[in-house]
Amino acid sequence: MPRLTPSSSKAPSQRQLRVAELIRHAIADILQRGEIMDPVLEGKVITVPEVRMSPDLKVATVYVMPLGGGDGEAVIKALASHAKYLRGLIARRVTMKYAPNFRFLIDTTFDYASKVDTLLRQPDVSRDLEQKLPGQEEDEE
Repeated sequence: MPRLTPSSSKAPSQRQLRVAELIRHAIADILQRGEIMDPVLEGKVITVPEVRMSPDLKVATVYVMPLGGGDGEAVIKALASHAKYLRGLIARRVTMKYAPNFRFLIDTTFDYASKVDTLLRQPDVSRDLEQKLPGQEEDEE
């Protein structure tokens, strides 16, 4: 019987999560110290909320967000142009067999959370959320 290949919807392994967190901390430290010399990155505070590793640990997708949300595309281009240099810095800090290649993306979770919050605050939705279900008793204090 043929072996099943892992699907992309499969949850990441403990190893993937551990390595991703090590790389996230290393990248955040490098950006905080200003070790990448680029005029676009100078003076910007860039957060690294998440890193996702491929199952073989050879590709790291780094989600970044500049503080204030402005110039996101310029920051992504600047980081992508320094990806090989960053890979060398990470190889010295994180002990791995192979240093991963990096892909940089803008973190959109804050935008998504804002949209959900806006939807939940609409009068129709809040009215529906406040209604009690049949058979549900009120809390007595």
